[in-house]
Amino acid sequence: MGNMRSVVKMLMVVLFLGWMFIWIMISTNLFKSKWTPELAKHESSASHGSNDVHCGSELCLFAYPEEIHSNSKRMQSKKKNGEGDDGDEPIGDSDSHRVGFFSIAKFRAFGLRIGYVGHYCWAFLFFPVTRTSTILPLVGLTSESSIKYHIWLGHISNFLFLVHTVVFLIYWAMTNQLMETFAWNPTYVSNLAGTIAMVIGIAMWVTSLPSYRRKKFELFFYTHQLYGLYIIFYVIHVGDSWFCMILPNIFLFFIDRYLRFLQSTKRTRLVSARILPSDNLELTFSKTPGLQYTPTSILFLHVPSISKLQWHPFTITSSSNLEKDTLSVVIRKQGSWTQKLYTHISSFIDSLEVSTEGPYGPNSFDVSRHDSLILVGGGSGVTPFISVIRELISQSQNQSTKLPDVLLVCAFKHYHDLALLDLIFPSDISVSDISRLNLRIEAYVTREDKKPETTDAHKLLQTKWFKPQPLDSPISPVLGPNNFLWLGVVILSSFVMFLLLIAIVTRYYVYPIDRNTGKIYNFSYRALWDMFLGCVCIFISSSIVFLWRKKQNKEGDKESKKQVQSVDFQTPTSSPGSWFHGHERELESVPYQSIVQATSVHFGSKPNLKKILFEAEGSEDVGVMVCGPRKMRHEVAKICSSGLAKNLHFEAISFNW
Repeated sequence: MGNMRSVVKMLMVVLFLGWMFIWIMISTNLFKSKWTPELAKHESSASHGSNDVHCGSELCLFAYPEEIHSNSKRMQSKKKNGEGDDGDEPIGDSDSHRVGFFSIAKFRAFGLRIGYVGHYCWAFLFFPVTRTSTILPLVGLTSESSIKYHIWLGHISNFLFLVHTVVFLIYWAMTNQLMETFAWNPTYVSNLAGTIAMVIGIAMWVTSLPSYRRKKFELFFYTHQLYGLYIIFYVIHVGDSWFCMILPNIFLFFIDRYLRFLQSTKRTRLVSARILPSDNLELTFSKTPGLQYTPTSILFLHVPSISKLQWHPFTITSSSNLEKDTLSVVIRKQGSWTQKLYTHISSFIDSLEVSTEGPYGPNSFDVSRHDSLILVGGGSGVTPFISVIRELISQSQNQSTKLPDVLLVCAFKHYHDLALLDLIFPSDISVSDISRLNLRIEAYVTREDKKPETTDAHKLLQTKWFKPQPLDSPISPVLGPNNFLWLGVVILSSFVMFLLLIAIVTRYYVYPIDRNTGKIYNFSYRALWDMFLGCVCIFISSSIVFLWRKKQNKEGDKESKKQVQSVDFQTPTSSPGSWFHGHERELESVPYQSIVQATSVHFGSKPNLKKILFEAEGSEDVGVMVCGPRKMRHEVAKICSSGLAKNLHFEAISFNW
């Protein structure tokens, strides 16, 4: 199976390099002076000589299609009316008139070029938000870690499209053609579609700015769901030739989106919830034993009783190798959605309908590749490191595996936030499981100068159990075991099907002459055909593979579902955090003493990160991971890149996009 995965990766690399080669050639003189005229001649002979299709020329003629088509149409119109070339137009005899004409033409050309550059950004816009991407793992990225590139590309493309729009509005005003803004030409570019796309784009752009995205998330979320309409009107505006430029990333995105929809239709079995005094929740779900994920992965949750549309990502704290049948996530109460969830969990309910997507994370994550690990977390930024530590516990079962020394540096605002450390060890851990783990914790409470004298003991930990429902299912890969391989099958089969269908429809119905009317086929309809056939192929291929894999895994799913309905999962009745509050512990909870013994709590100060990191200079290879506020991430990155300690290898984990 590893060889098959390598073959699929190699095939994707070859396809991607071929796509990039075409992009590079577009900007060369060879393409402009030789290839484009030949393709245009080929297209011209096809349209005048016969109704045969030359899909290759149509797909490749996206270098400057507007100029090629518009110039040919102008020339044909002028010849029909007995007029000369553009250079012979009766625009006036004076040189000043000619200079003005060419200045306006250059101004229009500038607007076109700006639009082209924005379109180039669109060719990569959707790769970072394709969660089950086959491209991002090739460069060591995940959708969560690369979403910043989506944000940058979105800002750049929207700015360029805005300039493109303003330039053409000024151009049409200068040439007394402002009504062109609302023109919908059946045989050429639809300006009205571009205007509608720009209006939608501005709405999405403005509400995606940090001030809206962080403070008014719901407004950002719901406005961003207009992306479907944006894509439709955008493609109608640019046409099917230019659509071919951005097709790969949109095609992969829609495959990913449909597969996520198929996975989210199942109701997930929620086993239990632990309510911590620090306004944090740990939700534990059932999963199939074959579901594998790496540390620092995330899971998307949907709770219909709170919101019919919203999905939110949360950090996974469990290890797929250590906890075979369960998966846990940590949720901090800080937004309106999480506050409602916290209220739901805290109320008197015995079941909760939850759907999940994922998990999503790095393709590989070797936690033992360094001699020692320094994990720096601020607040809820500690949660990704819980999965890292649990993975190390899993690897410690193999006596031949060399484990790194682990230093966890965590900063909290308040003393009760230390309860997050309760989650480091699974509930059923034993002394032997952690005997080889060399863990040290430096905890800093920044807003309190001393340990509180009194605490609410009943708030230390509350555990709620949820009754299984008939429709509950364990979390499982959307395409079953070997999900990556079957994803490649879906991508290749749907794209081959798309090429065949588009060739058949183009050959016998669409291009260049409508066989029913004998006229040039509608420019907008051609783009709609491309989008429609692409969606049909994605729907057919994904559905067939999904249903087939579901049928193959039916027996295993029944067994897992039966196990979900019958097995009780046990958790301790008291909180490990009670050690920090001075409460007695039960004998069976003795393994948690190692956390207390390994933890030093510092009050009223922030960690001196420079001192802590440089003290690790004695180790040959130190892996430094940080997750938390932007200022903390930047400070750690600056220290590691200073060169004063060459053994530090930095890696940031950011979920605050």
